Amino acid sequence: MTMKKIVFIMLVALFGMAANAQEKKNKNAKHSIEVNGNCDQCKKRIEKAALSVAGVKSAVWDTESHRLSLIVNEEKTSLEKVEAAIAKVGHDAGSAKATPADYENLHSCCKYDRNP
Repeated sequence: MTMKKIVFIMLVALFGMAANAQEKKNKNAKHSIEVNGNCDQCKKRIEKAALSVAGVKSAVWDTESHRLSLIVNEEKTSLEKVEAAIAKVGHDAGSAKATPADYENLHSCCKYDRNP
């Protein structure tokens, strides 16, 4: 094998490893999303829905700010899946909106103002 071939193979291997490293997902990614709700009952429901998604390690919803702080393993799930799970229990979460039927299933004190 010539020296040029060896250098070429080494460069290809180096670039291949660099590309692979960029595709790695974060096992402890921190995210914060807005989730609509009103009370402690909402807090329990929102956090339970988020934690039901495989790969969610932590979910804490703040009643005052309406922010859900998450720690997720991006190798197992995505933010979109978490938002969809929360929307399914009646709460608008990030870009996922609860269906009218899911929203109507909320207790009367949990029905937040929905901006069209």
